Amino acid sequence: MNCDFQLRDVGLCLGGSTILSGITFRLTKPELVALLGPNGAGKSTLMSILAGLRPAHEGSCLLQGTEVRRWDRARFARQVSFVPQAVRIDFPFTCEQVVLMGRTPHCAGMFETSADWDEVRRAMALTDTELFRHRDFRTLSGGEKQRILLASALAQSPHVLLLDEPAAFLDLKHQLTLYELLRALCRQGMLIVTVTHDLNLAAGYCDRAILLHNGRLAADDVPNVALSERTIAEVYGVQADIRQTSAGKTWITYGG
Repeated sequence: MNCDFQLRDVGLCLGGSTILSGITFRLTKPELVALLGPNGAGKSTLMSILAGLRPAHEGSCLLQGTEVRRWDRARFARQVSFVPQAVRIDFPFTCEQVVLMGRTPHCAGMFETSADWDEVRRAMALTDTELFRHRDFRTLSGGEKQRILLASALAQSPHVLLLDEPAAFLDLKHQLTLYELLRALCRQGMLIVTVTHDLNLAAGYCDRAILLHNGRLAADDVPNVALSERTIAEVYGVQADIRQTSAGKTWITYGG
């Protein structure tokens, strides 16, 4: 399946307030896309629209030419996996059971198949969570939970992966490991959209940066163009200094 998300004049109003307005862009190939912007810019709302969870939105959000709210939910879930900022699980599921839940869209009967367990093992290996297999999910740290939820999303075998701040609770090592993994998945043909507040992660790892400001599209380009000093000042209200490291990576510092 080819990746093809198309948004045309997408907007959303809640309680009389405009959260998003006039959002138009297209995602047509496997790439790592950073969705950026200050708090309240509309990032999480836009992700929920892409995930088909906000059917009351204005404009159109199409996957493969069909409005996301018109997709059969099980079929949609076999194409698109969404990991929100936080997931609360109150029951004593093991981590392995939580990852196995990602196979639900593919289940044809009451029992798991060998293929299901193969995907679970693969996903837990990719996310370095095999040691947590038999742990109660509720006992994990925030970062460990985030890695299990990512494993569950990968076990879903999606073509599109939507991640809302996946590195928020991760230590430095696992932040870098995560973004290396995301890049590898893109090379294998996956489209990934990730919300992040870390402009350096976006600049260093992502192929494209979509920047929101006050619910509108402020920039959409390769990170080195989208994240200019002028745009950062306009959107975030801070002075940025952008330089290239000796390894050729962009590095952004703030405050002069």
